[in-house]
Parts: sequence; C-alpha cells; structure tokens
Amino acid sequence: MKAPVYALIGLLAGLPVIADDVTGTDRLLCSASRIVVCFEEGDCAELTAEELGVPQFVVIDTKAKMLATTKASNENRSTPIASIGRADGLLFFQGVEQGRAFSFVVHEQTGHLTVAVSRDGLSVSVFGACTDADV
Repeated sequence: MKAPVYALIGLLAGLPVIADDVTGTDRLLCSASRIVVCFEEGDCAELTAEELGVPQFVVIDTKAKMLATTKASNENRSTPIASIGRADGLLFFQGVEQGRAFSFVVHEQTGHLTVAVSRDGLSVSVFGACTDADV
C-alpha cells in the first residue's frame, strides 16, 4: 500500500487503549485498535497501523478545530476539521483533505471511536478509543 493513500489514516494508530469518559472534553488523545481498508473492486484487508506506517496516537482539538499527531511521534502532521457537533452523547466531526473525506464519531461516555475515511475507489474504517489529552 502506498503512503499517500493513507495520509489521513496516518494520523491514527494501531495499538488499543482503554477508553475513558470524555464528555465535554475539548482535547482528545485517540488510538486506533482496528483498521479495515476496502477497495472499489470488493477486496478488503485488515491492516495494522505499523503496516500502514502510521503514528500510534492522534490529538483531536475541538476548540482549534485541528487533528494532529503527538509531539512524541516526530511526525508533525495536522489536518483542519471543517465541522464539529455534539448531540445525544456523541461528538461528531468531519473534514476533507487531499481528495479524502473523513468523518469521526466519539461516544463521549465511553470514549469509543469510529472513523470513516474515503476517496475515489477506497474506503477505510477505523475503530479505537479516546481519552482526555490534558490529563
């Protein structure tokens, strides 16, 4: 798999973390535990973050409307978030970058994370967990 296809996924990680109650939290530290990539032709594969060459953690800052790698990753990547909303105990945010659309849902009470990333002919589903980045 080529790195440009996974540039946005590159902001996510492959090692699981224990999820926390993140209700009302403005800065989240998130990690992916499962990544599934599907191609238009119907082939899908479950890949690890390591196989994709992506960092272990991502920070979501809802006040700054930014998604970024951690300082410790030495990756220095960031992506603007176009829209953010909260409803029924869920945090939603979406954006578009380099021909890829992304949509995140965080269950605030449990910290569980679900992500969809898509571009022409490719979709990626990510499942993981978040905790308060400021703790």
